[in-house]
Amino acid sequence: MQRMNVAAAAPKAYQSLYGLERFLRESALPQRTLHLIKLRASQINGCAFCVEMHSHEAKKEGETDERLFTVAAWRDAPFYTDAERAALALTEASTRLSDRPDPVPDEVWQEAAEHYDEESLAALVVAIATINAWNRISVTTRMVPGSHG
Repeated sequence: MQRMNVAAAAPKAYQSLYGLERFLRESALPQRTLHLIKLRASQINGCAFCVEMHSHEAKKEGETDERLFTVAAWRDAPFYTDAERAALALTEASTRLSDRPDPVPDEVWQEAAEHYDEESLAALVVAIATINAWNRISVTTRMVPGSHG
């Protein structure tokens, strides 16, 4: 059961997060990449609400089953571009900050920087931070998968 409705209790905070989502939709970051990183970060964070929602959103926008089914094992699946792989590696590193002494190694950052210009790379960093914020709200309040409408 959901513990609380943060959108109702803190609407200004939610509107701020929605502002970041608007920025990301209008950014130079490819939307397919945005869906993949939202899904992967949500998997890592154990956010069932966001995994379910972002899987459906990606599917509606034309994402393939193969890519959705294998995003958790993207390193071993042949369905992703080099740029998407770089974005997924940065997503994993940035989401798992406490798992190692150098949370985002230079080689992970450099790989992403090789595939994305500065504007797109900035959007990628904002996207990773934003989905991690959403995940933390959803997990903490136990948002129920399928309740996003």
